[in-house]
Amino acid sequence: MSVKRVRYYLFLRDILTLSLTAFGGPQAFLAMLLDRMVKARNYITEEELWELNALCNMLPGPSSTQLVSAIGFRVGGPNLAYLALLVWIIPATLIMTAAAAVIYFLEENTPGALNFAKFIQPMAIGFIIYAAQKTISKMIQTTEAMVLVLISTFVSFFYSSPYVFPILLIIGGLSTSIKYKKQPKLEKDQPLVIQWSNFYLWGGVLAFAAILGASTKYQPVILFENFYRNGSLIFGGGQVLVPYLYTEFVDFKHFLNSEEFLTGYAISQGVPGPTFSFSSYVGAFSMKEFGLMGFLTGGLIAAAGIFLPGIFMIFFVIRFWDQLKKYRPVRAALEGINAVSCGMLIAAAYLLFEPLEANLLNIFMILGTYSLLQFTKIASPWIIIGGIFSGILFNYFF
Repeated sequence: MSVKRVRYYLFLRDILTLSLTAFGGPQAFLAMLLDRMVKARNYITEEELWELNALCNMLPGPSSTQLVSAIGFRVGGPNLAYLALLVWIIPATLIMTAAAAVIYFLEENTPGALNFAKFIQPMAIGFIIYAAQKTISKMIQTTEAMVLVLISTFVSFFYSSPYVFPILLIIGGLSTSIKYKKQPKLEKDQPLVIQWSNFYLWGGVLAFAAILGASTKYQPVILFENFYRNGSLIFGGGQVLVPYLYTEFVDFKHFLNSEEFLTGYAISQGVPGPTFSFSSYVGAFSMKEFGLMGFLTGGLIAAAGIFLPGIFMIFFVIRFWDQLKKYRPVRAALEGINAVSCGMLIAAAYLLFEPLEANLLNIFMILGTYSLLQFTKIASPWIIIGGIFSGILFNYFF
């Protein structure tokens, strides 16, 4: 076996290890990447890792998955990048798809079986509030950005249509890009040269899926288009995915109810790998009427739809990123896009709380979950397991 093939094999084995052990969110994931990909294997330098991470955070789509693929691209080109993508997403995708099937089976065959999730649902809101607080503290630095957060929160709450979100993102980006003169000038040492093939691929798949879905009304195609469109619009990581999916699949299409959605989101917090794998849970529920194969098909279609746009975009931008990041309007627009994403997240937390009974126990679980995440080092999976056992004990004794 050649040295190159051995290196590629080791790289994919490392990605598989990460996909099975990467608990704790983006910060823990970055620490694991630094330890394994930089210090242990020397696939890339530490400076390259932080640069690629910044690029992925500035693009729509799943940033951790884009980062894995970008490293694979640097190590072995597009083929290794796509293999790394599959190895990274498949374990979490299958786990969340199976979770959807089990939850639905329990609902249908054992009345009251979901009582174990009694506390899981308010705990999921605690996770979202914590994510919103962390995101806002990191991304919101100016008064103008905070105003955009408030406006987008208001609009997202009262007009929770999936078609409103992209408009808000565009308006947010344009509103801050006009302040580009506040950004420091960077010397452009060479002209911007763009290879458009992956951009055309991204747009072509989006247009083709929309046209095919509208003409055939075939649910798997429509489902792929729904997730592909959402994956093309989401800035800010997995937590920002929540308002998009809730609005489209719970409020508008009623493929699952609020209780099922919150239970799945909480379970996803205890699963290693990409947080966007929650989409597979929603996709599986969206095809529940087709039986077990429907769950599997829906989960895989959702994964393909949600992950592909971000991968096409990272492959498109990475080739000319060094030149693009020197343009001030591009850097200025990100402030508005991130602010709008934060507003959507705040609105999502409230919209998800609405269906719950507003009692002291639910409020205590929300605040308790947030406090554990904020003030302790207890890992998310242990918090979820604790919530499940608490629900079981509560139903047994009360």
